[in-house]
Amino acid sequence: MKTLKILILCLFGHFANAQEKSLLWEISGNGLTKPSYLYGTIHVICPKDYFMTDSTKAAFEKAEQVYLELDMDDPSMMTKMTQTMMLPNGKKMKDYLKADDYTLLSDYFKQKMGMGLDQIGGMKPFALMSMLYMTLLTCQPQSYELIFTQMATNAKKEMLGLETVEFQMGVFDKIPYEKQAEMLVGMVRKKEDSAKEFGDMVALYKAQDVEGLLKVMDESEWDFNGYEDILLSNRNAAWVPIMEKAMQGKPTFFAVGAGHLGSAKGVLSLLKKKGYTVKAVL
Repeated sequence: MKTLKILILCLFGHFANAQEKSLLWEISGNGLTKPSYLYGTIHVICPKDYFMTDSTKAAFEKAEQVYLELDMDDPSMMTKMTQTMMLPNGKKMKDYLKADDYTLLSDYFKQKMGMGLDQIGGMKPFALMSMLYMTLLTCQPQSYELIFTQMATNAKKEMLGLETVEFQMGVFDKIPYEKQAEMLVGMVRKKEDSAKEFGDMVALYKAQDVEGLLKVMDESEWDFNGYEDILLSNRNAAWVPIMEKAMQGKPTFFAVGAGHLGSAKGVLSLLKKKGYTVKAVL
């Protein structure tokens, strides 16, 4: 399901120079005195599958500041997330689901988490998707974002965000809740397929095989057709000026969901159009 890719992999896209199997990219030229680096993450991964190359560690060490999608060391971040994940105007998930689908989801959450939709049904669909996906994993997952945050803290590097919590959480508000609820139901009905697909993508991620990831995504059954610009392209375009300003000030290490890197509207392509030299670091 592309639902999973959006939430977990952030829609891996088709990289420029996709034949080069790399998640780390060096950005230089166009007046920069020192290079900056851009890394494509997978937002959750089991500890047994986690990896970080020596090249990535070296690039991180060279940077003087770190940008993630969000400022992860903002002490108010979790409070802001909690405030933005509830449905507005007293709405509940039952307002967006057929009765049998509501029962299906409620029973599933009750079985896996001890709470049915009567307790958590006031949360927005994307928040429930994230919770649901955790039930499909066979591990306590790790997060590259949290690891990079800890690395920055240990190295006393400044941590910043490309967008605010309010903006990022609001992205999903632009997609009809009915559409999201439909995908949520699909995830439960085909949970075995969802879990297998994620396993396949993790294997490809570990191989840094972007072409293979693209093929898996293209064969997915569920998607956000018609909303790709909201989820990816518009955000990419908004990030580039922020990245430029950051890089002109200090050599910077950026880490974002890998799907933001690829395609003609991806960050790599947009940086190239601005005159930067962007090359894979193996």
